[in-house]
Amino acid sequence: MNHNIKIYFWGTGRTILLIFFFLLVVLPIYWMVITSIKTNKEIINTQEVTYFPKKITIDNYEQLFKLYNYRSMLINSLIVSTSTGFCVTILSIFGGYGLARYKFKGKDTMLLFFLVTQMIPAILVIIPLYIIFSKMGLINTRLGLFIFYLITNLPFCVITMRSFFERIPYTLEEAAHVDGCSTMSTLMRIVLPVMFPGIVAVFVFAFIGAWNELIAGTIFINTSNLWTIPVGLKSLIGKYDVKWGVLMAGGFCALLPTAIMFAFMQKYVVEGLTAGAVKE
Repeated sequence: MNHNIKIYFWGTGRTILLIFFFLLVVLPIYWMVITSIKTNKEIINTQEVTYFPKKITIDNYEQLFKLYNYRSMLINSLIVSTSTGFCVTILSIFGGYGLARYKFKGKDTMLLFFLVTQMIPAILVIIPLYIIFSKMGLINTRLGLFIFYLITNLPFCVITMRSFFERIPYTLEEAAHVDGCSTMSTLMRIVLPVMFPGIVAVFVFAFIGAWNELIAGTIFINTSNLWTIPVGLKSLIGKYDVKWGVLMAGGFCALLPTAIMFAFMQKYVVEGLTAGAVKE
């Protein structure tokens, strides 16, 4: 009986804890969504807090796309983030494979350097990079923003990809070599399909890192037609006024691509990828 009581209280406590964390995540998103469909009068009304709109309106979304050129921000963010994700993933595959499979002088030093870069805030290198980019004509260009996101996301992604490669038994590659496959053919036809979830995870990390970044976009981009979504949404926060409805509408639209991506990503897990692939 006592054992059953312990199981009951443990299950109840775990359920309450899970509900708490669920609400902690969902409630801010819910508040953002309902604020985006409220009228401005209802939003700024401090006398009465409404948890559901009295009158549902899409005016905030119309203003977002018509008055604040959100479509241009969306295109800029997609171009920069997608190109960053693809390039970081490709470079990480070759870098991670080299660090996982080959022994060469300076390998440990390189790994240590990559790890140290993760301890340095990216904002510390923005000013030196701004000077370099200005001399190269990369200020106020998507290319300059892309290069910054590339160099800030690449070290961590290389380290991550290296760990994925190390989980794959080398005997898979040895068997391919015995069958006559070259190193590149083995990598493309044997190794990469097995570690596909790891590749997707690295792409998503690089994509999200570029998609959500604000400071570099604010410093390197000067004209509104090249603004990314975070920079454009920041412009809605004025000195004397904040466009809360439009801001929440923009935040919800910015959340959708990443939410959809994570919804498709949930099934990709790294653990157990190669379980049973070979017998040691």
